[in-house]
Amino acid sequence: MSINGFGHLFRVTTWGESHGPALGCVVDGCPPGVALSEAAIQPWLDARKPGTSRFTTQRREADAVEILSGVFEGRTTGTPISLMIRNTDQRSKDYGDIAEKFRPGHADITYFQKYGIRDYRGGGRSSARETAARVAAGGVARAALAELVPGLRIRGAMVRMGAMAIDPAAWDWEEVGANPFWCPDKGAAADWADYLDQLRKSGNSIGAVVEIRAEGVPPGLGAPVYGKLDTEIAAAMMSINAVKGVEIGAGFASAELTGSENADEIFMGNDGPRYSSNHAGGILGGISTGQEIVARFAVKPTSSILTPRRTITKSGEETEIVTKGRHDPCVGIRAVPVGEAMMACVLLDHLLLHRGQVGDRGGRIA
Repeated sequence: MSINGFGHLFRVTTWGESHGPALGCVVDGCPPGVALSEAAIQPWLDARKPGTSRFTTQRREADAVEILSGVFEGRTTGTPISLMIRNTDQRSKDYGDIAEKFRPGHADITYFQKYGIRDYRGGGRSSARETAARVAAGGVARAALAELVPGLRIRGAMVRMGAMAIDPAAWDWEEVGANPFWCPDKGAAADWADYLDQLRKSGNSIGAVVEIRAEGVPPGLGAPVYGKLDTEIAAAMMSINAVKGVEIGAGFASAELTGSENADEIFMGNDGPRYSSNHAGGILGGISTGQEIVARFAVKPTSSILTPRRTITKSGEETEIVTKGRHDPCVGIRAVPVGEAMMACVLLDHLLLHRGQVGDRGGRIA
């Protein structure tokens, strides 16, 4: 049994390794007739690709996407869409020293324990390089969502680096594209730059928290109990390399609230229900409310570091390891477009499920 895909009606299966000739995905279930081209997908990949600043890995990849199937004369055909991204800047020799050693904090040891073999060149499938395929699939999902729900918008930002968090009152979406950290707080971004410069030069790494928001999501997406929208968003975010925690809306902070504080009061607006707040993160009972959906995920520090760490070899000998090569000192920076892509895939999947089961039979208020 091999589980390399996700989704129900809009299904994505990724393939390829960090240092193989290429990687990519097969997207099945995209509605026919959606305008789609390589040029439409490429900007999302450009946002994720490495080497865009001194704060990310200096591996130089064009991440140019190729559409191999499922599109004819600029529109999807309803058949599987195959996307490929060629690897062009692998340096497998950088990993020769760790071929027999396991990196602490990395999936090296568990992959070997499960399969009896591992691709030590960059981690193979456990590498964050795999997320390029997810972002390509997210480009397909965004194209479909743009036609099915024109007002829907998905955006992300990094809201914490290590112990340093943004000031929510200083949130400015315009700032996200103005700094290398996807940070919505100009002051925090400046502090992060100084901090990460010092950390990078010392051969260490740091974790981060990323927030993804989706506005314009219609109410009714998701299903009670086992098909909850927040369950599937959490699973999608948790599947991203290096993610160790996910929360929706107020998340863990809701445990500190009283019932009267946590409950988002409901009023009648000109265009339907409106809410006093959004502690629920746009989802109640696993079903979207029509409010903005808010999800956050925590990304652990990069495991490939120059700081010496104790470990063992495949033969069980205790030793020390230093990982050379080109790595992100804060992998959370490039996780923002990946989180956006996963949100897009889940929302399109549930939109198609909702249309298939409910159609236009949903309840109307007033």
